[in-house]
Amino acid sequence: MTPQRQSVGRIKTRTAPALNEMPKQAEGPVLKFLPLGGCGEVTRSCYVYEYKDDIVIVDMGLQFPEEDMPGIDYIIPNVEYLIPKRKNIRGVIVTHGHLDHIGAIPHLLEPLGNPVIYTKPLTRGMILKRQEDFRGTPHPKVELVDENTKLKLGCFDVEFFHVNHNIPDSMGVVLRSPAGTVVHTGDWKFDHTPVNERPADVERLKQIGKDNVLLLVADSTGSQSPGKTISESEIQKNLDEIFTKAKGRIIAATFSSLLTRVQQLIWLAEKYDRKVLIEGTSMKQNVQVAQELGYLKIKKGTVIGREDLAHTPKEKIIVVCTGAQGEDRAALMRIANGEHKYLHLENTDSVIFSSSVVPGNEASVQRLKDILYKKAEKIFHSESMDIHASGHAKGDDLKEMIQLIKPKYFIPMHGNYFMLKLHSDLAIDAGIKKENAVIAEDGEIIVMDKNAIRKSGQKAPVNLIMVDGLGVGDVKEVVLRDRQMLAEDGIFVIISVVDSETGKVKGSPDIISRGFVYLRESRDLLSQARHLIRKVIEESTSQMHPINWTFLKDELREELGKFLFRKTERRPMVLPVIIEV
Repeated sequence: MTPQRQSVGRIKTRTAPALNEMPKQAEGPVLKFLPLGGCGEVTRSCYVYEYKDDIVIVDMGLQFPEEDMPGIDYIIPNVEYLIPKRKNIRGVIVTHGHLDHIGAIPHLLEPLGNPVIYTKPLTRGMILKRQEDFRGTPHPKVELVDENTKLKLGCFDVEFFHVNHNIPDSMGVVLRSPAGTVVHTGDWKFDHTPVNERPADVERLKQIGKDNVLLLVADSTGSQSPGKTISESEIQKNLDEIFTKAKGRIIAATFSSLLTRVQQLIWLAEKYDRKVLIEGTSMKQNVQVAQELGYLKIKKGTVIGREDLAHTPKEKIIVVCTGAQGEDRAALMRIANGEHKYLHLENTDSVIFSSSVVPGNEASVQRLKDILYKKAEKIFHSESMDIHASGHAKGDDLKEMIQLIKPKYFIPMHGNYFMLKLHSDLAIDAGIKKENAVIAEDGEIIVMDKNAIRKSGQKAPVNLIMVDGLGVGDVKEVVLRDRQMLAEDGIFVIISVVDSETGKVKGSPDIISRGFVYLRESRDLLSQARHLIRKVIEESTSQMHPINWTFLKDELREELGKFLFRKTERRPMVLPVIIEV
């Protein structure tokens, strides 16, 4: 989680290009589908449905930064396309409470005119809890819905259906427009024996499938995995086995929003007479919201605070914490590194990784495992036993969803490109005509009527909007390149005092190096660098009347950069500072 913020920076925008033209070949009512995130990555979900002057948005999520984005907190969808049309936005539907579906809401509500959000109670609670970190922003207008709710949002008649995921209150959406009916699955899986919720409503899906569905837009995250997703009840049995074997303290790490898993661990703690310590800011917040709304059932006295640790036997403790992805400042990594204020790993501890590895986090998770294997008694993870079930449907279930809904057109979403392609192939195997399965990438506008579906050839702006502290969108690619250069080769600062009349250097230039060379061990290099600095300055100024200080700095940066590369084969960022006297 990012630190608390007092205010939110404004998104810098420009007028979006005209993208409203209907393709000439379209006849009759035309529906547009536009992904602003989530079609090319398994995060940053934001999908736009547009019919004439009516717009409905599904989800407003964030994306956590890649390793080559130093200093960035997270990335949010670019809504330039929507800002000129904000009066046409009839509502925002949020399918569930994960950050990749709700995380951008504090930043996007104001530029979009604070439209009404429609969602279920737990998701509403998590949206409002997150909003507390963003003072000075519009208070979200959230209206509750359930599977029996019917909404009229402009020309769209909207209904909902229950799906299983790994957080309660997950739902899919049915959008009926004059162009036809769209089914948007949200994140989902089929679990016929779930924990702490009811199974997916397959009969409801069959009923929807009888309605001549025009388009199915479906979650692609599990498209690379064949078969069916394991049930949460199976996970419960395997976790139970760990509790019977563990002799000392149990430390269980999972996603902060995987509340189904948190409930399972709490039930097992109560069964085996253990006390539960919740660690991690985001985990504590989500547990608080879920408990207040009745989504977590916890007996009095089960959850303890840090003050109770001293008089609770370690074999009677389970720590439920964040950090299963190897995040540097998350609870598990701090415990493993001995940096936690009051929890330290011991050789009698058993550690549970109850989550899958998010693509891109493999290296950090492996580093964490190496530390844990050196210090803890036993490590349990999903590669050694089934203690985590994905929240996303695998191949067989993806095919079943297509066969239940029987859509004419199909668009895969929520996945990297290869996942979208694999899902498209599955759809064709399940009976969708090849020309009716369209892979949309972020920003591509897909248009359809009852006769055909196609890419319009027009694109909405989807350049990354990066959040860094209070800044939103002010960190561009050039800033990232500077940060990457600093991280790779460091910085080399030269400070030189120059007589503004004669152009002569006064004294010896000062040099500051950070992340490049250790100054005390590089005296010959520094001596040569100082000689070069003096030479470049005095030769350049002798030919300039008056002295062009900007040109002089550029010349210093160029010549010194070449010199340092010849000597070290590294390219530090060279910053010349000239003091005129």
